[in-house]
Amino acid sequence: MSILWSLQLRCEAASVPFARRLLLGAMETAGVDPDICYDLSVALSEACANAVEHGGHGGGDAADYQVTAYMDGERCRIEVSDSGPGFDSGAPSPVLPFLPEPGAEAENGRGLMLIRKLADHVRVDNLPGAGGAVVSFDKLLKWRENAPLTAV
Repeated sequence: MSILWSLQLRCEAASVPFARRLLLGAMETAGVDPDICYDLSVALSEACANAVEHGGHGGGDAADYQVTAYMDGERCRIEVSDSGPGFDSGAPSPVLPFLPEPGAEAENGRGLMLIRKLADHVRVDNLPGAGGAVVSFDKLLKWRENAPLTAV
């Protein structure tokens, strides 16, 4: 069984726990292992928090960001895109692991590092055209015994 959902959310802090709870609810109902649920929900929270912090600059008062999640039985893939300034185009490549990890004294910048630690594959890119960034990540799923929606 496959599950796909997509949200368009306002760049407001209250949207982050909403997206996290929706993902957790879908995975728990499907029977995904609790550790996988936790890892992906934290990674999603970090990606959404980044979109809220950086993505609101491009769209004025009505700035939005998008979250798409897809579970196909073996893997969950999540994508968060915003309309902010994007990643530094002077960097050699926006693809992780080329983004530097924050130093011990840094007050920001740990979100992408956490996503990288919690997911199996991570990619960050700038959106073409008007700007914005997209963070996508995926993780292999493990299922609870007798899960209602396991892979066939």
